[in-house]
Amino acid sequence: MSTLTQPKSTHWFKYLIAGIVLLFDFYLVGLMYLQGEYLFAILTLVILTSGVYVFTNKNAYAWRYVYPGIMGMTIFILFPLVATIAIAFTNYSGSNQLSFERALSVLTEQRYFAGDKYNFKLYPQADNQYKIVLTNPATAQTFVSESIALKAADVPVSEQAEPTGEIAPLRIITQNRSALQAMKVILPNDNELTMSSLRQFSEQKARYQFDKENNILRNNENGKLYKANDETGFFQAVNESGDWLSETLEPGYTVGSGFHNFVKIFTDKGIQKPFVQIFIWTVMFSLLTVVFTVILGMVLACLVQWEALKGKAIYRLLLILPYAVPSFISILIFKGLFNQSFGEINMILNQLFGISPEWFNDPFLAKAMILIVNTWLGYPYMMILCMGLLKAIPSDLYEASAMDGASTWQNFSKITFPLLLKPLTPLMIASFAFNFNNFVLIQLLTNGRPDMIGTTTPAGYTDLLVSYTYRIAFEGSGTQDFGLAAAIATIIFLLVGGLALLNIKATKMEL
Repeated sequence: MSTLTQPKSTHWFKYLIAGIVLLFDFYLVGLMYLQGEYLFAILTLVILTSGVYVFTNKNAYAWRYVYPGIMGMTIFILFPLVATIAIAFTNYSGSNQLSFERALSVLTEQRYFAGDKYNFKLYPQADNQYKIVLTNPATAQTFVSESIALKAADVPVSEQAEPTGEIAPLRIITQNRSALQAMKVILPNDNELTMSSLRQFSEQKARYQFDKENNILRNNENGKLYKANDETGFFQAVNESGDWLSETLEPGYTVGSGFHNFVKIFTDKGIQKPFVQIFIWTVMFSLLTVVFTVILGMVLACLVQWEALKGKAIYRLLLILPYAVPSFISILIFKGLFNQSFGEINMILNQLFGISPEWFNDPFLAKAMILIVNTWLGYPYMMILCMGLLKAIPSDLYEASAMDGASTWQNFSKITFPLLLKPLTPLMIASFAFNFNNFVLIQLLTNGRPDMIGTTTPAGYTDLLVSYTYRIAFEGSGTQDFGLAAAIATIIFLLVGGLALLNIKATKMEL
């Protein structure tokens, strides 16, 4: 009997846990939806609901082993990708980050001074209580409260003489500032006062009043009208006839903008020009890096595999060392070496040729410096690959070429290079894709500088598309345009995705 009842109780316990998880899931989804976080709501719903299904359904038993991996890929790869693409079709920026409801709440919570200002003092009483004393400087009227604890509450005051005794020092007011700011003092005429500074209470009123039927904000201070403009994502001023005026209120709210960000990339001259230049430089940088690292790595691999060379192990160790040092350390060291005033490279060039190149100010020299540093960082990887591939080339080919009287160059160009190039092709494509998004090198070495002049967005001559996107999103002087940055990131994804497909085709793999 016990062997039959145990599985049944375990069965009901499993469904009880599943029910609790689902309730928690729906609560989180509802909370996120009300906050306007729709993508996070969908992600939470998919992860928890699918998890409950997989771990409670016998038919999905096999999926329990791959579920963690699939969800990890969904959270860390698919979701950021979908979120980025979704942002690309919105006006999401530094001034348009909130939902409509949240932006409206922030605006309607604003206050302005609508009456007299009252100086206030605190008089300590027994049991850690205080009396609040307000004095109107203009009329010399004094209002005193009963003994109260300092906490968020409505505190009525009446007109009476100022009490005698010790006045609480400014330190006490500072320590209880949060409680005093949350307190409302009610005057005999029912006017409400709130704390406006460490020594004053003032009558404050809501700056804006929202008319839900007409979707209009009215400024109670000056009577101006503002209407929600769903094309720009701002409450924009209107006249009595309902025509738009130029003034807008911040913060704005996020709205869909369609293909506006993508069109802006190719039509706005302040964005189009730097984008095209940076795109060309990104392609050239990635291509030249692959060419230089492959050539240098291949030549060095052939040298250290040369039978007549003595001390090959030492040379191999020394040539592989750059690959063992963390890249960010090497980049920072090179940044010091190329310093225009105190760097060792300029000191040597000045001693030998009397020149001190401005590596960080001249666009051409800055690009040359980046290629030099990246070649140094990348050649050991290619050298290691070529060393392994050289071992796979049959020695019979070289013996046959020696009988035909072939030179060393003919051996390299007719045998070694062709046989190394084919297996290296997919790795070269992968290296091209990696350097296409080599953000760390640019950020640490030049930060994209020298800067371009006359651009709408921050852009530099050494920026890659990925660093250009970062600067648009986080270094904009006026506003951080996340929507435009996401649009460029989407283009980068399509380009790198195309390279990945090319790599798959090159290695003759099937999707």
